[in-house]
Amino acid sequence: MTRVLLTGFEPFAGSAVNPSWQAVSLVAADPPPGTEVTAVQLACVFGTALDELAAAVAEADPDLVLCVGQAGGRPGVTVERVAINVDDARIPDNAGRRPIDEPVVEGGPAAYFASLPVKACVAAVREAGIPAAVSQTAGTFVCNHVFYGLAHLIATERPALRGGFVHLPYAPEQVVDGAEPALPAAMAADALRAIIGAAVSTRTDLRVAEGATH
Repeated sequence: MTRVLLTGFEPFAGSAVNPSWQAVSLVAADPPPGTEVTAVQLACVFGTALDELAAAVAEADPDLVLCVGQAGGRPGVTVERVAINVDDARIPDNAGRRPIDEPVVEGGPAAYFASLPVKACVAAVREAGIPAAVSQTAGTFVCNHVFYGLAHLIATERPALRGGFVHLPYAPEQVVDGAEPALPAAMAADALRAIIGAAVSTRTDLRVAEGATH
């Protein structure tokens, strides 16, 4: 059995739900064959989220960590390629913190690449009939903060661990006027199952174009 740790976030910015936690919860209740899935909800708070992530990794002792967050406005599931060492918050987190131009880890590398086969993961989601893409930026809010913290933990303490970050579109109940793309929780969960499957079975990523010009 492959031990998988999934993390999602609590709601933030006035929303009543967070699609990341909705989807993660569904996967934990019905995990892919051959996996043992633990789901943990992280606070949408700088610093606190990393403490909670480190505690969850220590307790679950996973082989694979997939952190999941919300990227409202994106039309599909996006698998993140790179985490950068900066917190630059456009809005306050749930504790009212708003760091600007601060490092996630003082003295850490400028960036880390995900230790997942990101292109194979995207291809697996598309094969499941769900829109997906490689993302070149996880932003500079708490999602990137957690992604970088996970990558730094892997690089400095748990080199055998593999991990990465996935962003989900809004849940349908968050889009009252239909002006933004949305993805039902069940489809988002299916996407995460596809990503887990690809991550477990693929060691050498696909060599296909998934770049961006802007």
